[in-house]
Amino acid sequence: MRIIRFLIFTLLILWTASNSDAESLNLYSFIPQKGLPEGWALVGKPETFTRKTLFHRINGQAELFFKYGYQKSIFAIYQHKENPDQQIELDIYDMGLVVQAFGIFSRFKSEERPIGVGLDSFLDDQTALFYKGRYFVMIFSTQPNSPFLKPLASLVASKIEDTSPPPREIALFPKEKLKAGSIQYLPEGLLGRTFLGRGFQGIYLSRPPVGGEGRTEVKEAKLFIALFKNASGAQGALTLYRDDLLKKGKVHQFTSEMLKGEDGYQGKVFVVPRKTFLFGAVGFDEEEGNRLLNQFLKNFDLKHSPP
Repeated sequence: MRIIRFLIFTLLILWTASNSDAESLNLYSFIPQKGLPEGWALVGKPETFTRKTLFHRINGQAELFFKYGYQKSIFAIYQHKENPDQQIELDIYDMGLVVQAFGIFSRFKSEERPIGVGLDSFLDDQTALFYKGRYFVMIFSTQPNSPFLKPLASLVASKIEDTSPPPREIALFPKEKLKAGSIQYLPEGLLGRTFLGRGFQGIYLSRPPVGGEGRTEVKEAKLFIALFKNASGAQGALTLYRDDLLKKGKVHQFTSEMLKGEDGYQGKVFVVPRKTFLFGAVGFDEEEGNRLLNQFLKNFDLKHSPP
């Protein structure tokens, strides 16, 4: 009996090791080594990281990656042969699911500056970001305006064969007045409220009059969709939202189908449950909030109606 247990234990160790090696080899295959722009070359051997070792690479940000489902990653350095000070750092993160890859991507991009790579991308003077399937890619240049950033991003994307589509919730947000590049996925604490859990939020811009010959100021409001395991979870969160508003603001209407109120910090609040979701509008005036929330819900109903 002891021999059988020992054999099973040994086989488990060998299977785990071989599976880990296969995963590492998969990430290695995403590292471009040929077809690089003239003068550029891979320096040394790429280094892989796990949840136990990621802090060696990004100590201050490892916890954020863990919240988004980080699985493993690989790091590589490219260098210009004639100018060694010109280096490019490449990080490829396996985030487990496409929604988690989008989520961490949405936390790092600061505005809408796509380069047509992956499912969505971002480029500034020294950084290129994109996500494709379950993978999130960060590319950093030690020198500003490196012409190698975009080609390297394209090369990496071409090696990632994950064809998962982007999270479908992104397409539900109405385009009118939506701040470009503002949609985010948060794995917890949506709108800063623990009871809302995980979900998506987008920032909307409006210009309410502030008096004085048509002067206006930009005002930011949000639409959100909170995701729950079941309909009772959504209803429970709706009740908790009401209780929160009773403590911190006002409740004007509350039923199992609608919550209307005011938050002392975020302004007017409109929340509607749909199946396992909560849809909400925060910070709008009543007319605009109702209109955009209704469009939000309409987009959802069209996506989820029977064919």
